[in-house]
Amino acid sequence: MLSYPEIDPVAFSLGSLKVHWYGIMYLLGFLAAWRVALHRSRRPWSPVHKNQIEDLIVYSAFGVILGGRFGYVVFYNFEKWFSDPLWLLRIWEGGMSFHGGLIGVLLALCVYSRKINQPFLALGDFVAPMVPIGLGLGRLGNFIGQELWGRPTDSWIGMVFTKDPQQLSRHPSQLYEFLLEGIVLFAILILCSKKPRPRGMISGLFLLGYGCFRFAVEYFREPDIGVEGVAWMTRGQTLCLPMIAFGIGLILRGIMASRSLTKDNK
Repeated sequence: MLSYPEIDPVAFSLGSLKVHWYGIMYLLGFLAAWRVALHRSRRPWSPVHKNQIEDLIVYSAFGVILGGRFGYVVFYNFEKWFSDPLWLLRIWEGGMSFHGGLIGVLLALCVYSRKINQPFLALGDFVAPMVPIGLGLGRLGNFIGQELWGRPTDSWIGMVFTKDPQQLSRHPSQLYEFLLEGIVLFAILILCSKKPRPRGMISGLFLLGYGCFRFAVEYFREPDIGVEGVAWMTRGQTLCLPMIAFGIGLILRGIMASRSLTKDNK
């Protein structure tokens, strides 16, 4: 059994203002995505030029923050919002949803793709490999803040979190997600996007990969209190099903487009 390494969730304080590691992880995620985007923009098939990267990151950041907050409120705490509408604006009290953030980013990309006159899926393929960077860092932030811990376990990898009132040995599910949704998914997408792919293929691979990884980790992650899923699935698993379906659809679409192009060139 492992013990939590006692990391202070507050990185530093500026007077009465406390800067948490979770917020710093968001900032690092955007900075890292910006650097990766600059590198990818040099490729001849990139839909985004170097001088458009900053605007792309700004649009994406607004999509992540606004979508993530709305998603958390609607998907996980709708009743609380209904009884206290202003709670939606109190972001400092915590609460972000990946699935809501994804919807927010998709809407932001839709707007930006029209602004730069590029196909939506081409822009999605460009952005997809950068998303796991933020996901992985965000899960590290959850781990440092002792949030979203796992289900109880008797295995050697179980960890006792100091904020857990029950002091049970639990799966460090935040680290599972950091590994799968962050490192592994990033490696898959970067490797697969090193050469041109049929439009929508990388986006589909991201949706399928994240959906499967998150679905699997939900078996080890403690469900949110008062949030019910459907049948035997958690709310997170339920929200992953459309991602998996759309991901498979985009991948099949890309495969068929590639075969059609191959036939036309013969």
